[in-house]
Amino acid sequence: MLDSTDIRLKRGAEWLGGAGLRPTRQRVALAALLVGDGRDRHVTAESLYAASCDSEDRVSLATVYNTLRAFCDAGLMREITVDGSKSYFDTNTSNHPHFYWEDSGHLSDAPSEQLDICRLPGAPDGAEIAAVDVVIRLRPVRGRG
Repeated sequence: MLDSTDIRLKRGAEWLGGAGLRPTRQRVALAALLVGDGRDRHVTAESLYAASCDSEDRVSLATVYNTLRAFCDAGLMREITVDGSKSYFDTNTSNHPHFYWEDSGHLSDAPSEQLDICRLPGAPDGAEIAAVDVVIRLRPVRGRG
């Protein structure tokens, strides 16, 4: 019988295999952290690195960055950029909006069914729209004095 660590590693390896990525030790370890429990994740490279430091399979920060790029290139993840400088990586690759909490830097899925985009501008000649990323910035309501 498989224990929870074995199940996470197996799920991670299957996730990689589905995209045709070679299951190196580092990739499987990071994939297990990302999808091992079957739930979607929003991570930064730094938060995934911290999670790897807390696990048995430590991975360098440079390897985390390179692996996240490979996962995005393989279509396993989407990169969501906030403020032009902070990148989050989402294991849910479907088109959906996000909430970004400015005070905590937390990114979460927003309900797609409540988003209504009526019209987009046309792409310039020689270009096509590849994706539309919607990030809804939130902050706590301040008391009114």
